[in-house]
Amino acid sequence: MEKTVYIRLRHRVQVRPDDCITVSKIAQIVAEKELRTRISNLVVHRVQPSDKNIVVIDVMRVLAEVHKTDPDIDVQAVGPAQTIVEIVFQKKSYSPVLFALVWILLFVGAALAIMNFHEDVSMQLVHKRLYTIITGKTSEHPLLLQIPYSIGLGLGMILFFNHLFKKRINEEPSPLEVEMFNYQLDMDMYVSMKENKESMKKIDDH
Repeated sequence: MEKTVYIRLRHRVQVRPDDCITVSKIAQIVAEKELRTRISNLVVHRVQPSDKNIVVIDVMRVLAEVHKTDPDIDVQAVGPAQTIVEIVFQKKSYSPVLFALVWILLFVGAALAIMNFHEDVSMQLVHKRLYTIITGKTSEHPLLLQIPYSIGLGLGMILFFNHLFKKRINEEPSPLEVEMFNYQLDMDMYVSMKENKESMKKIDDH
């Protein structure tokens, strides 16, 4: 029983460009204390410039490294079959001018999208009609409806995205976060298949 080790690979980990990737960085290990310490320090991969920014480590590679230290170890692998290792380089400082240009572009684009939508559905005519029905009067600028509508539109966007600046309103993920999560899962699956050299074998490979 002392020679039994349970290993569960993590889905995604981040390392520095000059790091050595050990088993403890990419996996959870359950074993007798001394054996766990020995396996945790095993080096699976050394980050090289040719790795660029993504490395996929297969569970079979981890098992091979463990068995090199002691062939009698009974390794039980559970969970994912690959770990995606993201190599994080030093972030470049953002230019305030570039940030301002992007912010203005997004602001103007969002404003135009909202205005074009309102024009397509004749929102101004709807407000005028509602104002006439409610008050019995005709107005070219029914501010009584337009001002609350504009405020409600902004509040609705805040509730939809579930964020007020950097503060989350509640623990539920927003639809945008769910879509980003699904997109990340698809990307990870693609990377796992594309970058993992053990997952595919070409006809010329020996």
